[in-house]
Amino acid sequence: MNHARYLNILRDNLKLSAQNLGIRNNFVFHQDNDPKHAALNVRLWCLYNCSQNLKTPPQSPDLNPIEQICRELEVRERKHDIETKSELKTEMMEEWMNIDAEITKKLVKSIPKRLKAVVDTKGYPSKY
Repeated sequence: MNHARYLNILRDNLKLSAQNLGIRNNFVFHQDNDPKHAALNVRLWCLYNCSQNLKTPPQSPDLNPIEQICRELEVRERKHDIETKSELKTEMMEEWMNIDAEITKKLVKSIPKRLKAVVDTKGYPSKY
């Protein structure tokens, strides 16, 4: 995926997802340091469309709740007998839609504990 496709995903989904989760504009947007997240067009879009952005230090997977969601998707995907890219896309989209909003809310609420754990370990890996 490149920065242009990532930006299209943000435009098409971020606000709608926030609305569906019941958080509308009351959220902190968090990205890791992937190059597509740091592209100028993405940073500008986020500046004007995300009222709060969390800056992420390099190499900080403990702070990124999407990592746990990706792991959950991988576990769910392994339960299917997938043979083609099309089947993979269909199953991943279906599993993504089946992730309960409570899981994402729980992960978001864990951010303060994650931040404290990273500070306590001085940036080294934590239990997260």
